[in-house]
Order: sequence, then structure tokens, then C-alpha cells
Amino acid sequence: MTSMSRARVARRIAAGAAYGGGGIGLAGAATVGLVLAEVQLARRRVSNGTSPHVPHADGLYGRMYAGPAEVPLRLTMLGDSTAAGQGVHRGGQTPGALLASGLAALAERPVELRTVATPGACSDDLDRQVALVLAAPDPVPDICVIMVGANDVTHRMPATRSVRHLASAVRRLRTAGAEVVVGTCPDLGTIEPVRQPLRWLARRASRQLAAAQTIGVVEQGGRTVSLGDLLGPEFAENPRELFGPDSYHPSAEGYATAAMAVLPSVCASLGLWPAEEERPDASRREGFLPVARAAAEAASEAGTEVAAAMPSGPRGPWALLKRRRRRRVPEQEPAPATPSN
Repeated sequence: MTSMSRARVARRIAAGAAYGGGGIGLAGAATVGLVLAEVQLARRRVSNGTSPHVPHADGLYGRMYAGPAEVPLRLTMLGDSTAAGQGVHRGGQTPGALLASGLAALAERPVELRTVATPGACSDDLDRQVALVLAAPDPVPDICVIMVGANDVTHRMPATRSVRHLASAVRRLRTAGAEVVVGTCPDLGTIEPVRQPLRWLARRASRQLAAAQTIGVVEQGGRTVSLGDLLGPEFAENPRELFGPDSYHPSAEGYATAAMAVLPSVCASLGLWPAEEERPDASRREGFLPVARAAAEAASEAGTEVAAAMPSGPRGPWALLKRRRRRRVPEQEPAPATPSN
């Protein structure tokens, strides 16, 4: 599928989500049915002998920056098993811990991590997760990171419904005062037991949803980071290194790779990224594009950020597409000795 075709499909899905349209298929009902059957088979294969345990990682990171007058930044993880960190054994290996450690080092402030992400969650669970975040007695998070979408594809959730729930979550969090960064639907074509041609079909469905997610998120004032290609060529070339023991969830190295892609956008949303890197670089094919076109391009390239720019243009809302340089994530901290409640 070309970038322009993906942009048209994403625009239709996002419009259906915004205006209550019907269930527009990701890659056609028959295609999704085949993908579902193959992924369910893959799930049975990869689940043997594995545990759904997710290590606890919540608590304070960057303790060396803590002081009586230093208020920690508050980071909350929402979404599915990828956001929760399923597939690794230690809290410090989860994406939340990696992001909290990196954010603390770059901001030179302590970071309080809270995780409400739930393994197996689809986008409709975000309503419950956001309610938990906003009902907490603690202040509203400074930054929320959402990773969701893979289960929507495998459970055949209509794309319009998926995007509607995600956009609603972003809107509620932004209205409450939190910055929001969304890691869009990963590339299901990288699940090792899924065979061709369904691997290609799964990739197509994943990228369609990722592009539609980007439109919905950006229109609500959030930013997105594409995880699709990140979990594509790199994972395909190093499946034993970048996938965990179940061949379905990322390993510690895989989560570190994903965290390096998301961390710059997290920092930029908080005004912590170098100002010179906030300007679009034409040599890196960065710039202002209609939001649907930016979404389609981002879905094809890992680590690509899309953020709201001009409110409107000849072809609707515009967005800034950034291909941020990946910086090394600071050394992982161990899981906090005294987790927060």
C-alpha cells in the first residue's frame, strides 16, 4: 500500500471515529479473519511454558536528584502488555522504568512512575485506565505514555471504535493537564510464528491502524511515535535478541530499543529536548504536512514523531513530522526499593 493510499484509509477511519461512523475494516474482513486465526495459533505456540507475570516497576527514579524542594515529574504508563513490560523479569527492564530513568537523567529531576497498563488490553480498556489515573489522590501526571493497538487487530475491533477510544483517552488526559505521547500499533507481521502471506497482511493491518491512531491522537493535542518499523526490520533481523522467550513480547533489549524511540518525544513534550532539534531538518525529510499524510509516512518508519502544528490548511489540519535522532538511554536503574502505592 502506498503512502497516499494509507493516508486516505487512515483519514476515513479517523473521520468515522470522530463522527460515529461504522466499523471500517483494517484490511478487509476476510483478511483480518485470516490474520486472527494465524495469530491465535501463534499465541498458542508462544504461550507454552511462559508466565503472564509483569514485574513491578512503579516508584521513584532519579533518586540522586531528589531533595526537599524538588518535586518529582510524574510519568504514567497506559495501554497493553507492551506498556506494562510483559516478557521481562526485572522491573528495571520495563519500558516505564527505562523511560523514567532516561527522563530523570535528562531533566535532572526525580521521576515518579505509575503503571496502569494491563496485559491483554484493547483500546476500549483505556476508558477504565484513564479513570484510574484521574481518580487518584495524587496530582495529574505531567506526562502519560500510551502503547496500545496490537490486541485491537487480533481481536478484530473495528478500527473506528479503536481510534475513538484512544482519541477520547488523549482528550481526557490533555484536558486534565497532562502531556500525552502514544506509541502507535506495533507491526504484527514481526510475530515470529506468523507465516507468509499472513505476515504481510498483519503488517498491512497494523500500519493502517497506526496511521489512523496518529490522526486521532494529534487532533486531540497529543504526539505519536511510530513503533511499526521499529518492531519490523530490526526485530526480524535479530529475533532471538530483540524478542523475549515467548517470541511474542519484546525482550529487555527490545524494550530498550523502543524506549530510545519514545524518550525524545517524551522530553520534547515537556520542553526538555534541545531547542535546535525542535526545528524541522529538511535533510532528514522533516517538515509540516497534512496530518493524514504525516500519519501515513510515520506508520512506515520507526521512531517518527507526529505532533500538531498549524490548525488547518488547504487539506485540513497540519502536523509536524520529526525523525528524531535516537540517543542512548541512560543505564537502567534497579526497580525502586520503596515502590509507590
